[in-house]
Amino acid sequence: MVSVDEIRKKYLDFFKKKGHKEISPAPLVLEGDPTTLFTSAGMQPLIPYLKGEKHPLGRRLCDSQPSLRLQDIEEVGDNRHTTFFEMLGNWSLGDYFKEEQLSWCLEFFTKELGIKKEKLWVSVFEGLKDKSGKEIVPRDETSYNIWLKLGIPKERIFFYGPQKNWWSRSGDPELMPEGEIGGPDSEVFYDFGKPQHSGCHPNCDCGRFLEIGNSVFIQYEKKNGKLVELPQKNVDFGGGLERIAMAVSSQNDIFKIGTLKDLVSKIEEVSAFHYGEEEKKDKSFRIVADHLRAAVNILAEGVYPANKLHGYVARRLIRKSVFHLYFLGVEKNNALSFIATSLKGQEKISKNWDFIDENLNFEEAKFKQIMEKGVRKLDKIISEGNKVDGKMAFDLYQNDGFPLELTLEFLGQRGINFDKKAEEVFRSEFEKHKELSRKTAARIFKGGLADHSFEVTKLHTATHLIHSALRKVLGEGVSQKGSNITSERLRFDFSFDRKLTDEEINKVEKMVNEVIKRGLPVFFEEKPLDEAISEGALHFFAERYGKTVKVYTVGDPEGEYFSKEVCGGPHVKNTKEIGRVKIIKQEKLGAGVIRIYAVAES
Repeated sequence: MVSVDEIRKKYLDFFKKKGHKEISPAPLVLEGDPTTLFTSAGMQPLIPYLKGEKHPLGRRLCDSQPSLRLQDIEEVGDNRHTTFFEMLGNWSLGDYFKEEQLSWCLEFFTKELGIKKEKLWVSVFEGLKDKSGKEIVPRDETSYNIWLKLGIPKERIFFYGPQKNWWSRSGDPELMPEGEIGGPDSEVFYDFGKPQHSGCHPNCDCGRFLEIGNSVFIQYEKKNGKLVELPQKNVDFGGGLERIAMAVSSQNDIFKIGTLKDLVSKIEEVSAFHYGEEEKKDKSFRIVADHLRAAVNILAEGVYPANKLHGYVARRLIRKSVFHLYFLGVEKNNALSFIATSLKGQEKISKNWDFIDENLNFEEAKFKQIMEKGVRKLDKIISEGNKVDGKMAFDLYQNDGFPLELTLEFLGQRGINFDKKAEEVFRSEFEKHKELSRKTAARIFKGGLADHSFEVTKLHTATHLIHSALRKVLGEGVSQKGSNITSERLRFDFSFDRKLTDEEINKVEKMVNEVIKRGLPVFFEEKPLDEAISEGALHFFAERYGKTVKVYTVGDPEGEYFSKEVCGGPHVKNTKEIGRVKIIKQEKLGAGVIRIYAVAES
């Protein structure tokens, strides 16, 4: 069997022969990008270049990018869905387009990896019209004809609409926020050859087909609510490494591939069950393997489990893993850490192992206490002669984090029936809760959901000015601890031992607004992190930077400048674009950290 390491090497070598330069993968947690929590696709750090900015390595790039997506987290447990994965990618930044991309894609799958062409099906975009029937994006007959020419018969080429064959980080065109880029795509599916029903088709979820690659033709940007053509036509290919390995080995279970397979083996060592014996238990094996791998990779970026943002995601993944270990009969303390040792061969995980180990053990112990508390509550309810109904079970879930499955297990062990009506009530409340969570997650978890709007770009650039002004007014001991930006305001956390006086706030505001008024240019250069540091660029998230970084300078990079900082977010080209900055609020968050809020006034 070809290993995932061999497939990764073959892919990168193949595209290097086609004139591509390999770029370093971006960190999983991006600093300075206000639009997303995690890197969810290889294209994410390349957005400025897909929009037309010149990349220092040229117009043909490739890489293998660790990514995290939470949109399908509820689907994890089947044989193919994961939250964390490694994505193989190649890009044309206004260079080649459909003809070369689709041809190379097929060549890589069939000639380099040996996948039989007759096992491959493809899809193309059926076009987009407005409510009046006016065409907005044409039907992709070009890709259709290319696939025919490449030997894919018309019976294996399917047309789908925007919900299936359009890609942006936010979904179909209607969901794209201002500034988001996207375009029609053409997907490649592997056929495992086991139709589950007569209406089966490539995008069916029955398990017969597996998407192994997606060529996105990024040529549109959302502006003023409409799709506008970008100045260049781009290609953005993404293919899940482990999914491709499934196709190469004709293995219809991603949890028998690579590090997921290793994790499942470790779980078996501490569980009373074996993988493959019972579908219900297999689901728990898969959830633990996936969620633990994702959580470990988040922790490796220096993120603590918490109740908000990145930390909340880490906590949710860890606790769900603990819960499913319970169903697998695992009683061993510090079981998560034991299982995760199978990932220690990876450099970043090994380097940060002590931090990972400590946080896994702490969260595991804490959630076990919550589970014990839930059991005590149920005991009390029953001992007082009360019935556990659907509302009560949901309150236990919502308020105490005690899952329904545990409630059912508890009642079942005592011979108590949780009737159908009670379960319906729980499901109804749960669906309402889930919908609310989805709406919240849609705002912050899904890559690119906020926006790259001009308002966000202005405020993001303003954080550089505020950061520099704070250091000039309060001293160079001040350093950034975090930031959050919406189109309405910026939030900036920094190290300082007390709240600022009114005079200090006035000094910072005045300094920032004088720089804005001077209309200083904002430049960026890409260079190795070590070089950026040696030049004095501010940098405060070492674990989250790649080997090559962008350095933004407000002023003259070679002469007098006001700010020089390592950053990956969007910026204006001149400080005059920002408008007048006003600090509207400050808070003391805890030991040595101050938070300020500011707005940009026209």
